[in-house]
Amino acid sequence: MKDTLPESPILSDLLSLSRAAVAPVRQYADAAADAVAARVTAGERISGKALEADQYAAHALAWVATYAESITQMAAWAEALEADGAFGEMEQLLLQIGLGEYLAQLTGGLPMSQGELARPADIGVAAEARTMATDPAISRLIAQGNTDTARRHLARLMVEREGATTFGATGLDDEFDMVRDQFRRFALDRVLPHAHEWHLKDELIPMGIIEEMAELGVFCLTIPEEFGGFGMGKTAMCVVSEELSRGYIGVGSLGTRSEIAAELILCGGTDAQKAEWLPKLASGETLPTAVFTEPNTGSDLGALKTRAVEDDEGWTITGNKTWITHGARTDVMTVLARTIPGTDNYAGLSMFLAPKTRGTDDTPFPDDTIHGGEIEVLGYRGMKEYTLALDGHKVPKDALLGGVEGQGFKQLMQTFESARIQTAARAIGVAQNALDVSMRYALERETFGKALAEYGRVYSKLAMMAVEIMIARQLTYFSAREKDADRRCDLEAGMAKLLGARVAWAAADNGLQIHGGNGFALEYPISRILCDARILNIFEGAAEIQAQVIARRVLENRAKTR
Repeated sequence: MKDTLPESPILSDLLSLSRAAVAPVRQYADAAADAVAARVTAGERISGKALEADQYAAHALAWVATYAESITQMAAWAEALEADGAFGEMEQLLLQIGLGEYLAQLTGGLPMSQGELARPADIGVAAEARTMATDPAISRLIAQGNTDTARRHLARLMVEREGATTFGATGLDDEFDMVRDQFRRFALDRVLPHAHEWHLKDELIPMGIIEEMAELGVFCLTIPEEFGGFGMGKTAMCVVSEELSRGYIGVGSLGTRSEIAAELILCGGTDAQKAEWLPKLASGETLPTAVFTEPNTGSDLGALKTRAVEDDEGWTITGNKTWITHGARTDVMTVLARTIPGTDNYAGLSMFLAPKTRGTDDTPFPDDTIHGGEIEVLGYRGMKEYTLALDGHKVPKDALLGGVEGQGFKQLMQTFESARIQTAARAIGVAQNALDVSMRYALERETFGKALAEYGRVYSKLAMMAVEIMIARQLTYFSAREKDADRRCDLEAGMAKLLGARVAWAAADNGLQIHGGNGFALEYPISRILCDARILNIFEGAAEIQAQVIARRVLENRAKTR
């Protein structure tokens, strides 16, 4: 492949073009927000019903805003690399192709999903899109950015660096590169050789792997040092989640359980609850599971029916839950239940730290008051999914998080930023895994006398995987930095999760296509990666819910600047 690809003329003024493109893109996103606001607001108030009634336009706005932030962060990434002398040929091609493609989609139509394109006319900004397309920097990037020559050259560089930890500098400090290398080695040595077998046999990730992860600090990464953690922040969490999920999403997701539980306790727990639970979570001695969702409610948490009743001895929890990940081999449940009689909304919900007995393969739920059934799933299998029936499950009085009723939904909302940032990082890892196996296959598999990687439709897929992985990565790191700086970042985290999930699915789908018929065979890992990637658009906020939340926040922010 190296000998057949000509050099690619990288735009000589790429940095100035990318810098110049940001302002008109931001202006276009503002115009889109104004157009949608005119359709869904009543005075100064954003109408939820109107947002739902004009849902396609609202969700198109969410994607436009996500693209605008992605382009902004890619330009900032390039500027930082240039200042450090690290803006090399591969990085330039990633930026050139990425901006060229995303700008073209902004002006012509961007994919919200298969078969759903968000076009400027859907929002009411067709004229603004045409104006943006005539901007000198943007028109040149669209015309000369994502070309076949550029993709071919990027693919050649990728082949030369096959096996690299990342294609292109991430822009993170050396400290994070060291963390990445450590967990990449762990994934290569201890996870990848076994992941496909775990998937095919629908086996739980061995406890030995979980114990090794605890020793490496996976479960204590973001917990403050005073409670036995490393206190490293969300950027480190992203790096670790990427590399573990690159090995197997189940392994990468084990840390999510502890992340959610620790965040709940840190944000809403009493001092006694922090002292009791955080050190145990940090060491891996206590494994938690999140028990929120119920049958027939899905994302509508305000409609939960599970109830908790207080008496002299403590609380008694009764109700049915579903989609409980890693529900058996855990020691404590974070349970969302209704404690205030007569309520049918968020206000009556409370959060509990409910101890349970850890189950085994033979006896998953040894407690008499917990009855569970496994949900068979396509992918994301290493922890298993369960339905749970809590039949008068008793917990002590101090199990009520924060010691105050009616705060459960608010407490859960405080975890959404971290959970979605971490999910975006998991998506990047899955996408990177798809690229790894697909590139290897494309180089090894020959047809009509040459490697698959020589064909334009194949090397273009590989190149675009690398480009979109870097875009999603920079958007995710930006949201993590915002969180680490203690700034509200539910909008940025939602954007990272929304885009990351789509990128992971596209990478897995294109990777399977590169494998052809073999990709449809269970023996090839790409079949597992495809199944694993599909869940990312559903959990931690389905893509449609995520877009709804983003649109509302964009409109709220825009209203403040008017």
